[in-house]
Amino acid sequence: MTITVTPKEDTEYTWEWRIKDTDKRILPLTADVVHLLTALYDRRPAGYPYVIIPRNRYDHIQYIRRQGEWKYESSRIKVVNNFTRQFKQIKALACVKTGTFHDLRRTAITNWFYEGLEIVEVMRLAGHSKYETTLKYYLHVKDDLVDKARRAIKHRVSRDMLERCLGRGE
Repeated sequence: MTITVTPKEDTEYTWEWRIKDTDKRILPLTADVVHLLTALYDRRPAGYPYVIIPRNRYDHIQYIRRQGEWKYESSRIKVVNNFTRQFKQIKALACVKTGTFHDLRRTAITNWFYEGLEIVEVMRLAGHSKYETTLKYYLHVKDDLVDKARRAIKHRVSRDMLERCLGRGE
């Protein structure tokens, strides 16, 4: 129920890919995601090493590599052709008007924290090498968090203050 993401080497069939800030990431998966990835893996053509990259995109990238026009610095852009357009189409089908693909990552990371994972655990799962990155970009205060805190202290603080004001608390 996990997936391990590791750097890839430049071989005849795969291209170099590095993970920012870490050597590898181990990510939790839900049963639904495991089934989806398994189905994609089973449907990929023989000899194609990547699960998510479509056959025609893989063939195009291999063509670019054979021409000597492939550079690691631009590989992320070259692999993900028209991703923004495709993601907008998916959002439209789901009737979602705002947001970016990275918002999905932000939501998952923030939810790990709110489900009780410690900051260091969230940081490691996210692949961050610095606490500051996790805190600044991912652990946003949920709208209801302030209300939860207010409700948690309201009764006790109000009673204590009333008792003190009436001279009964000391």
